[in-house]
Amino acid sequence: MNLLREYNFDGLIGPTHNYAGLSYGNVASASHRHQVAHPRAAALQGLAKMKALHQLGIGQAILPPLKRPHVPFLESLGFTGPPKKMLEQAFRADPVLLASCYSASNMWTANAATVSPANDTNDSRLHITVANLASTLHRSIEADATFGNLGEIFRSPELFRLNKHLTMGATSMADEGAANHTRLCPIGFDNGTSGLELFVYGVDTLNQTSDAPSKFPARQTRLASQSIARLHGLDHENCFFLQQNPKAIDAGVFHNDVISVGNQNVLLCHELAFVDQPAALQSIRRRFETLFGQTLFVLEFSNEEIPLADAVSSYLFNSQLVTRPDNQMTLVCPSECEANPAALRCTQRLLAEENPVDDVQFFDLRQSMNNGGGPACLRLRVPMTEAQREGIHPSVLFSDQRYDQLVDWVTRHYREQLAPDDLRDPNLVDEVEDAFAELRDILELNRLH
Repeated sequence: MNLLREYNFDGLIGPTHNYAGLSYGNVASASHRHQVAHPRAAALQGLAKMKALHQLGIGQAILPPLKRPHVPFLESLGFTGPPKKMLEQAFRADPVLLASCYSASNMWTANAATVSPANDTNDSRLHITVANLASTLHRSIEADATFGNLGEIFRSPELFRLNKHLTMGATSMADEGAANHTRLCPIGFDNGTSGLELFVYGVDTLNQTSDAPSKFPARQTRLASQSIARLHGLDHENCFFLQQNPKAIDAGVFHNDVISVGNQNVLLCHELAFVDQPAALQSIRRRFETLFGQTLFVLEFSNEEIPLADAVSSYLFNSQLVTRPDNQMTLVCPSECEANPAALRCTQRLLAEENPVDDVQFFDLRQSMNNGGGPACLRLRVPMTEAQREGIHPSVLFSDQRYDQLVDWVTRHYREQLAPDDLRDPNLVDEVEDAFAELRDILELNRLH
């Protein structure tokens, strides 16, 4: 088996970060709809988290934002003329169209793709399947550009298999990426074993009698999850397909990573995370212990300890759980967890019990949180061998120098605030174009999609 090191590819928050409230079922997004956003602060908050994890010894890299406004989207809708004219036409047709083509939601790179490392796949390559994000208009337009950007970074076909998004039967194949995927394996900074891959879906579109939420839509289908496992060539005995609890979805848990987080030999979850949860967790425990001869630490929090409403508002389970070089773990929480008494008590219980988590840190990610994205939303986990790390585009790897460059770039190019009506400002188009031209040079990419 190849030795692996996990890298967090964080999404660099783009200059058009705004609060359009486009994500139905995302409580935070809806509650901050049409408020004034602060793009500069948002990007600096995200970069500060990247730097802190880099200093902890965590593998850290950067995914560039997608180019916005997304002019090809407007062209596909029949708008014509120069981009600025099309933007005004889109606004007059429906302001949602303008907001959709300006959306910076691609910053939540946990939705960019699903990743399986070389140790789990049948061809010993790292597999990446881009998510189609078919459940929402503003995100469904991301897939082709995400594929393009990932292709610029993961260039070697000998080391990487980059799959395009699932396209046939979009409703039945809705896929929201790694936000509904977790990998478990023995603890170790460079463990070289295969792992268990947990795929969580909200609805089984092939079985109309299965449980489904009644208030908010389920965004991940069982068929999509199973298709990705097959595309990646995974051992079916090491894959688990778990259904998300419909009660959780109706409470605002639109992705599994809002109710559960796993890392190596630790799985944190709310008691209402999955359907038939006791049996599901028992099966995962048994397989883990049989395969690895080690204990899986399943840390389950009751609804009495942290009600679903507090789990959603604090984003406790959207924290990042990362393994440091000393083989202990840090839980990276949004500052909302420190302010929420129930969430804070859960972190204290976690530290008091016997498990590898011995450190909890809180980060101000308020700008992302207001739009419904916490620490885990902002990163795509990519476990790589040393050869694969050397095979990616090197300029996306995080460093102190790259941090300083990007802070300077953000400070010069990002607006301090962006109100809904500012999306109609024709000057914004030119500002963003200038920013992306310089970012392409900083990251030494042939193009940005």
